[in-house]
Amino acid sequence: MRDVSAYVYIITNKRRTLYVGVTSNLERRVQEHQSGSIEGSFTQRYRLDRLVYYERFQAVTSAIDREKQIKGWLRIKKIALIVSVNPDWKDLSAEWGKSFLPPVNS
Repeated sequence: MRDVSAYVYIITNKRRTLYVGVTSNLERRVQEHQSGSIEGSFTQRYRLDRLVYYERFQAVTSAIDREKQIKGWLRIKKIALIVSVNPDWKDLSAEWGKSFLPPVNS
């Protein structure tokens, strides 16, 4: 069986509209958001293009469970999660190639 990572991510825009998603290919998915190529989507409508948070999981089911958990939170709790690892709301995708991926969560 192939080892496949999955990611839960939060992407935003200048106005800090939040979107929580899950994907098996974070780089590709962020590029899709940034290019606006996801037709008719929430992220296209609000031009969500800044990756501000992500977690890596070894199991897709764990990532989906975490996505559902975060989506159920109030906005203030999502913001606290982002700020806990990214207090300046930097676009984390701009740093790719300069650092390593985060450790795999259970």
